[in-house]
Amino acid sequence: MPKDSTDAAFSTSVQKLAEKLEINAQTGLSANEVKIRLEAHGPNRLRRQKKKSAWTILAHQFSGIIVWLLTAAAVISIVLGDIAEGIAIAFVLILNSAIGFFTELKAARSMEALMRIAQVRTRVRRDGEVRMIDAHELVPGDVVVLEAGDVVTADIRLSEASNLQADESVLTGESAPVTKNTEPVGKNAALGDRLSMAFKGTAITQGAGEGIVTATGMETELGRISDLAQSAQGEVAPLERRLDKLGHRLVWLTLALAALTIGAGILRGHDVAIMVQTGVALAVAAVPEGLAVVATLSLARGMWRMSQRNALITRLSSVETLGATTVILTDKTGTLTENRMTVVRYLLAEGDIDIDDDGEDATKAPEPDSPLDWAMRIGALCNNAEIGDGSDDGQSGDPMEIALLSVADGLGASRKGLLDDTPQVKEHAFDPDTKMMATVHKTANGHLFAIKGAPEAVIDVCTHVLEQDGSQKMDDALRQRWTDRNADAAQDGLRLLALAKKEGVPKDADPYESLTLVGLVCFLDPVREDVPDAIKACRAAGVRVIMLTGDHAATAETIARKASLGDGDMKVIESGEIAGLDPENISEDMRARIMEADVFARVSPETKLTLVSLFQDAGHVVAMTGDGVNDAPALKKADIGIAMGKRGTQVAQEAAHMVLQDDAFETIIAAMRQGRVIFDNIRKFVVYLMSCNVSEVLVVGLAVGAGLPTPLLPLQILFLNLVTDVFPAFALGLGKGDENVMTKPPRDPTEAIVDRPRWILIGILGASITIATLGAFAAALFLLSLETGPAVTVAFLTLALAQLWNVFNVRDHDSGLLRNEVVKNGYVWAAIALCLGLIGLALWFPPLADLLGLPSPGRAGLVLGVTASLVPLVLGQGWVWLAEPSDRDLIEQT
Repeated sequence: MPKDSTDAAFSTSVQKLAEKLEINAQTGLSANEVKIRLEAHGPNRLRRQKKKSAWTILAHQFSGIIVWLLTAAAVISIVLGDIAEGIAIAFVLILNSAIGFFTELKAARSMEALMRIAQVRTRVRRDGEVRMIDAHELVPGDVVVLEAGDVVTADIRLSEASNLQADESVLTGESAPVTKNTEPVGKNAALGDRLSMAFKGTAITQGAGEGIVTATGMETELGRISDLAQSAQGEVAPLERRLDKLGHRLVWLTLALAALTIGAGILRGHDVAIMVQTGVALAVAAVPEGLAVVATLSLARGMWRMSQRNALITRLSSVETLGATTVILTDKTGTLTENRMTVVRYLLAEGDIDIDDDGEDATKAPEPDSPLDWAMRIGALCNNAEIGDGSDDGQSGDPMEIALLSVADGLGASRKGLLDDTPQVKEHAFDPDTKMMATVHKTANGHLFAIKGAPEAVIDVCTHVLEQDGSQKMDDALRQRWTDRNADAAQDGLRLLALAKKEGVPKDADPYESLTLVGLVCFLDPVREDVPDAIKACRAAGVRVIMLTGDHAATAETIARKASLGDGDMKVIESGEIAGLDPENISEDMRARIMEADVFARVSPETKLTLVSLFQDAGHVVAMTGDGVNDAPALKKADIGIAMGKRGTQVAQEAAHMVLQDDAFETIIAAMRQGRVIFDNIRKFVVYLMSCNVSEVLVVGLAVGAGLPTPLLPLQILFLNLVTDVFPAFALGLGKGDENVMTKPPRDPTEAIVDRPRWILIGILGASITIATLGAFAAALFLLSLETGPAVTVAFLTLALAQLWNVFNVRDHDSGLLRNEVVKNGYVWAAIALCLGLIGLALWFPPLADLLGLPSPGRAGLVLGVTASLVPLVLGQGWVWLAEPSDRDLIEQT
């Protein structure tokens, strides 16, 4: 059998396909032929992705340069005798590695959920008999028998379809079952339009059918998606890239500062051993080991806060990535909409009647025997669905039929009550040829026929139209008006059914002859109530929201407008225009159109993946939402993949970085706000840590270079590095952030954690602390005439307190002097109180004071140290004042 014999099977007639596959559809394949084809095509299984070993994943956790720096810092601290410091750093390393290991291990196993789809049995006709076999034994050319409740185990070209419907949401993302038939479709038909096919992994919800297997295993549509998901490379989180870049800079900075200090000390005649020890201590001080501690704990707390808002994060660094998001590519069904069909309008002879969300007429209740009353009754009678108590768990059947029952029930016309008055005696099941369904009910005047179906089909067989005062004969002009009304509503993105009736006839009469048209009923999957405001919040935050859907363009545009997408001039692109495009070889005109689009309709998994790549190539940080297997490749590729928790498939959830437990779009906004706050907090404590560490290096380096005694001893440096680094920095990391953070545009995705203005700020703050500390040290030596030991204590006290007050210098530049996110942070005040206590212990607890080499400087020395420590706070606030003149109005308001 030629490899291309099943290409575009959906556009080929069943007879031609059978000839190409060399099979007899009545008898199926022989056992010998099955064996030959199984050897040629292999088992009907999805290829398993090569697993990463646990050891490989564990080793990956120790590949970053920050990890190497921290490891060196831990070793050096232990060598220098600071066991507590070494243990603290080692603990951070273990914590980081454990979190990374378990989240990466879970992601590496994500595609295993796909494999379980194939672990079922299926009915197949072979050697003229129908038998049950394991699904992995299917081969191209097998004749498969399908019934309601079956999971389709291969791609199948349908040869028979009796009222056959399939749930294809796993592939297309659209919740409404698709009615199948046996007619070929166009070669360029999108996946959702291939009505002559049943696809692997989908489910038969209604009816029965047969078909010829056209593809198995990795050749199926599900297999292609699996291959895309396995080959899609997950993006490195922006925070990871920035921390790695910062780490590389710190390596060279650390080595340079340590070498300069050691060299200057030796040239000035200091003891070589002491200078080497001091240089190593400064190297440890220059590496902000607190960065990893605070970053990990800040991100972990962000994860906890998000979980309180129904957003579960599966990768720690993804917390921050959310805050950098510039584009959200969102699924429609269930994310922007409620994932349920709702009756929104009746088109009747007297006009259009809109129905609100509670199933009530927006203007009036229906009068008995009015067209609206008949429309409600016909919709409830010609129906096979169940709504139970109205809850999702009690509902079963076609979503449109459930919607018809719900609206009738809401207006007091329950199906049970109607059937009590007009018992059903017969049903004519939906026929794909006539595109109609009918039920027959016994009445006092004979029988009532209730009919519903495709508008064009029902309108064609109607001879009358029901009006308020009776029925009117349907002429050609009137028939055309109803046809136009149907077309106009469909153009608005609504799905429609026609309702008709026939009364006073025998129960065996032709159900589709001489009908009276009651009206057309319009359905829509309504937009979630919270979505328009959430999308407006995104726009205020400078984040674009773009809808990706398997629906047709008209339906997609209607939903997009109701969801407040776009800026009025809605730009919609059908995926056929971009299918097969190579992101690296795309015209600038097409690229510009894609970047400006608000909606992409009829999208395939490949299209989603292409769009994610195109937006990433344009410099965007891309968030992608999804719930089906078809979304998994794009979820994995996106900077932040967001899966639905309620209705999302396991494959989608495991490929994503975040899972929404409530499937609510506004939860993304809450999580995005938290991500922005976390990045701002990380920036604050990086500036704080680096300015403190720079001051320690400069204090020792400049003093040694100037020929002064060493103002800080190695153990004192390590003590300060542990106390004043970790606790205030951690407090900054726990801040709730600026209340207006979501009214600002997203930061530049390429922007470093420490950009040029912040390096300048680090230098100014570090220099301020250095000046104050060296000034106090010199004053203690030359003005107070203290010995070197007590003078060192003055320098230690000045540096320690100045670093504590420095926490107030990292407030946002557009915040007030006394009312800002740092001052309002209770954790900051708690950290200052704790650090003051630890500094007091270092000065006045004899064993610790002796260990650190801190003899008492006397009252004058203490006053000098405390006073000098306030200088950097004044200078830091002065810099904010000068750097941002516009802040004066804000400060005056406080």
